[in-house]
Amino acid sequence: MSAEKNGFVQRLAFWGIPLSFGVMGLKLLAWYVTGSVALLSDGLESTVNVVAAFIAYFVIRYAQKPADADHPYGHHKAEYISAVLEGVLIVVAALLIVNEAVGHLSAPAMPEAPVLGLAINAVAAIINGLWATMLIRVGKSHRSPALSADGQHILSDVVTSIGVLIGLVLALLTGYAILDPVLAILVAINIIFQGWKVISHSVDGLMDKAVEPAEEEAIKHAIAANSAGSLGAHYLRTRRGGSVTFVAFDLVVPAKMTVREAHVICDRLEMAIHNALPGARVTIHVEPENEMPHGVGVTVQEQNP
Repeated sequence: MSAEKNGFVQRLAFWGIPLSFGVMGLKLLAWYVTGSVALLSDGLESTVNVVAAFIAYFVIRYAQKPADADHPYGHHKAEYISAVLEGVLIVVAALLIVNEAVGHLSAPAMPEAPVLGLAINAVAAIINGLWATMLIRVGKSHRSPALSADGQHILSDVVTSIGVLIGLVLALLTGYAILDPVLAILVAINIIFQGWKVISHSVDGLMDKAVEPAEEEAIKHAIAANSAGSLGAHYLRTRRGGSVTFVAFDLVVPAKMTVREAHVICDRLEMAIHNALPGARVTIHVEPENEMPHGVGVTVQEQNP
């Protein structure tokens, strides 16, 4: 990722901190004027959003540090740590909501000043929805797991707010105050599911999961189309480290080919893969023909025509 893109991602993560404080203030104000347990639950989740915003900002800054002697492949994976923490915080927020709601099942109460409370909470939900959409979009385009996870976290907050608003409206229309805590619990179950998805995706990154099939096909096509002069390629390995994609494979060349000639082919292949996957880091192992292949990676091209 370029320095300009890094700076943009950092600024976006930074502005998430004051925005999360503002949304939390709105939600707690909505609870204060209504006394609704569902709105209190929504406000409790927003306190977790504040912590998550701080974590995302500082981890993104750390992840963008250049490689050094202790971390020759860079610090990109730190973003996955942030994403896992985000997922855990989402689940914690859901459990807080369940705990608060269960306590009110036996003695539910109708909220006070419901129209004002609903209006305040709706404004907070709209702000969160717009911000979450931006974070997810930028996180995907800039391959930032931390930013994407923060967006998913805030999006789960939006779902909470919508569920709370529906619950309160139904409670007011029907007169059944118990709908307030019941809806809070149902929303919390959905939040737990969203948190699990964030954790699962982030753990895949920490475990060096291969790139998506479409990206692997793009890599294989780039190799096949630009390996003229070689005898084929095999043992393709890929992994994603935050915003960087790592690609490695073996290139088979004629035994009499010079190092310079093999180097020219490698340069051409690296450029083609960079064009297919901008920012990819490519490692090519050159081996002469008739050598016993090592590894069990994906075969890219058995024989170059």
